[in-house]
Amino acid sequence: MTALAQPPATTAIVPVREPGKPAIVHTPEFATMAEATAWLTAHRPAIQAELHRSGAVMLRGLPVTDAATFASARDALVAERAGYKEKATPRTDFGEGVFSSTDLPAVQPIRLHNENSYTLDFPGVLLFGCVTAPETGGATTVGDMRAALAMLPPELTARFAEAGWLLVRNYSDLAGMPWRKAFSSDEPAGAEEYCDAHAIGYEWLDEDTLRTRQRRSAIITHPVTGERSWFNHFAFWNARTLDEDVREVLVDTFGADGLPFNTYLGDGTALTDAEVDAVNEVYQAVTVRESWQAGDLMLVDNILCAHGREAFTGDRKILVAMGEPVPLSDCSPASAPSTTLYGK
Repeated sequence: MTALAQPPATTAIVPVREPGKPAIVHTPEFATMAEATAWLTAHRPAIQAELHRSGAVMLRGLPVTDAATFASARDALVAERAGYKEKATPRTDFGEGVFSSTDLPAVQPIRLHNENSYTLDFPGVLLFGCVTAPETGGATTVGDMRAALAMLPPELTARFAEAGWLLVRNYSDLAGMPWRKAFSSDEPAGAEEYCDAHAIGYEWLDEDTLRTRQRRSAIITHPVTGERSWFNHFAFWNARTLDEDVREVLVDTFGADGLPFNTYLGDGTALTDAEVDAVNEVYQAVTVRESWQAGDLMLVDNILCAHGREAFTGDRKILVAMGEPVPLSDCSPASAPSTTLYGK
């Protein structure tokens, strides 16, 4: 090994903390990606410690220019890759566990959520990388879900702690994700087998339309830090958070029960507008953001921190990889996963 490729002797990092922004670590300048990955490998324990403190860490100054260099950085920072299960949004697959961030229209912001919060195991860490920065907007927003849990109305969190949250999905070729793509199976039996094995209730509305129902804990405990965190897709996929015009069109087309996604309290109760607004207001209060620059990486602890996306203009190419899979059973869920409504 050449002297140039040797990891630096120091493993300290100095994050910059500014109000309204995630922790940012400015890396040294590197002539090659090999030098950068050596630095990331040497500093991985310090970066991981900062990730557990802050929930998200941006690394700025790396020579990440494409899927290959991004994958090299991922391999230096993430010990084990995690899969994307029960697919919900379109992504481009670049191979080797590297995907585009969600391929939704640029004008459509994405609310904060925890990746795969509805599955029985999920990525513990997400890695985002900027190949092309947008002209305006387009930040990957993040929010500390430990703080969110502390800020939510206590009566509301108590109800969620007891009953969990309920996700109802309708898979079809007309709206949302087709079941064949979501469950990676061309046969109904394959989708049914997956549902049976993963605590998902289901019914076929016709040969191409599948409705599922799964109850999950809204609050879990981080298996390393021991901190409780608000962990779910409740606000992101609740019908009341849809743009009013979009919601009206979807309801007129598919009916109130036919939306691609909807969420409820675990007993099937629909929260009031005021209660949904209270959750969204907390999300807004904890949201931080930093505009992307080409080469930036951002690590997100998927339990401690939710993520989203701003609307944007211009080209935007953000890559994502998922890693460090965590079983729900390791997270002391406040309520057990189930196919049935709480109390039924």
